[in-house]
Amino acid sequence: MKFQKPYLLVLALLAAGVQLSAQKQQFAPIASPVSFTENQLAPAKPTEEPAKEKNYSQIKLNLTGLVVKNYALQVEQTLGKKFSAAIAFRTMPTTSIPFKDQLIKAFGDDESDTRDLVNSFKMSNFAITPEFRIYLGKKGYGRGFYIAPFYRYASFRSNTLKVDFTGENGQEKSINLSGSLNSNTAGILFGAQWALGRHICLDWSIAGPHYGVGKGNFSGVSNPPLSQHEQDELSAQINDLNIPFTDQEVNVNANGATMKLDGPWAGVRAALSLGIRF
Repeated sequence: MKFQKPYLLVLALLAAGVQLSAQKQQFAPIASPVSFTENQLAPAKPTEEPAKEKNYSQIKLNLTGLVVKNYALQVEQTLGKKFSAAIAFRTMPTTSIPFKDQLIKAFGDDESDTRDLVNSFKMSNFAITPEFRIYLGKKGYGRGFYIAPFYRYASFRSNTLKVDFTGENGQEKSINLSGSLNSNTAGILFGAQWALGRHICLDWSIAGPHYGVGKGNFSGVSNPPLSQHEQDELSAQINDLNIPFTDQEVNVNANGATMKLDGPWAGVRAALSLGIRF
């Protein structure tokens, strides 16, 4: 039996993937009197807003991630008119592949191997993303269009990577590989943020391409032990995954199989988030 089409593992892992300020008019006595008998008070120039009114913190929830069971929070702190620092945390509990029906159609719903793999595959993930924002508009202080260089560490885990192969007497057999793939990437995010009143903000992360490296280790145990013929069949099916641009190291013995992955990793960030400012 032929295993699922190439690149499916990569797609499966990737799938699980706006402060208004007010100025206060102050009055100060004129330095020198108009006459010896009368003093006048004249309005002074509006003073700068206190730093505590300009520099704020906020916590934002990624609304779009909820659709695919990704729960993500970001904390942002302004560092002046043009700059801010932020860090985001994302987690997804073990769940089925998002949009699996679309994946099955893309690879052919008449392919039983592909359909079975997508339906049975489950995964979890975690990511942490620090970034430095540069606001380009006149308003600043966390408002308007921004660009943000960022770094992301992400980890994807699964214990249901099912590999089918032909047994000694022609019977169908399978083995589940479990493990994780960890990635380190860097990129730049383009977005815009608005204030929706004094304490609410809307953050639109339009697009944030990122690129780096990923490394993974997966293994599975067979019971009963595999014959030499079964080992050869299993090794061929795992190698047929043919993950693009990635070095695969596959080892199979009577007790099961291991697969190591090492190569480039890429993705794109995008989100619509609602935040509370304080």
